[in-house]
Amino acid sequence: MHLYVITGSSRGLGAALARQLAQPANTVIGIARRSDPALPAEQWALDLADPLPAAERLQAWLRAHTGWHSATLINNAALLSEPGPLAATDLAQLSAALRVGLEAPALLSRVFLAETASVPTRRLLNISSGLGRRAMAGSASYCAVKAGLDHLSRALALEAPDVGIASLAPGVIDTDMQVQLRGADPASFPEQARFQGLKDGGQLQTAEATAESIVRFLMRPDFGKTVVCDIRDT
Repeated sequence: MHLYVITGSSRGLGAALARQLAQPANTVIGIARRSDPALPAEQWALDLADPLPAAERLQAWLRAHTGWHSATLINNAALLSEPGPLAATDLAQLSAALRVGLEAPALLSRVFLAETASVPTRRLLNISSGLGRRAMAGSASYCAVKAGLDHLSRALALEAPDVGIASLAPGVIDTDMQVQLRGADPASFPEQARFQGLKDGGQLQTAEATAESIVRFLMRPDFGKTVVCDIRDT
């Protein structure tokens, strides 16, 4: 049997990944604030803005369930605070974005690596972004957590060379986050017109198509050879 743990699984890319990985030989666990009755996965309704309970639950579950042929953790969840200057960002929103985007992946990765040591094949995939590699005004917290994911992945790859580890920019996907960026006030978010142009120009990928590409990437024998990567280059 093969285990897949996916955060941010209730919608968008996370839900698409859960649907595509829900095969007879796979056990899929989705972690998100809300559950989706139509999602073919075991779902844990947990808010990753308070990530410690999620990490503790995963730790207990992995200790109680063993014998996997492979295990994969996909840190996909992200939270975009209101687009605009950091100095104008609500403190609670900022804290939640940082916790969901970086603290939760670090805690879950720690548990995953420790509790799956006996599993023959292990993969850890962090869903990053081009904004982790290119700064953008009006989205400082998102840029910071994605850059943090990239560097966290580099460090973990050095610590656990037997684990396939990658931090992947998935391209521009037509999700609720894109709707939020397009709906932002251009006065506080100078990039609003660019994101509207991506939509108007038909340049956004669907979540399902992106998930298909990511699943193929996960299954490649050279997964993890390049730690920080972009799906458009694979």
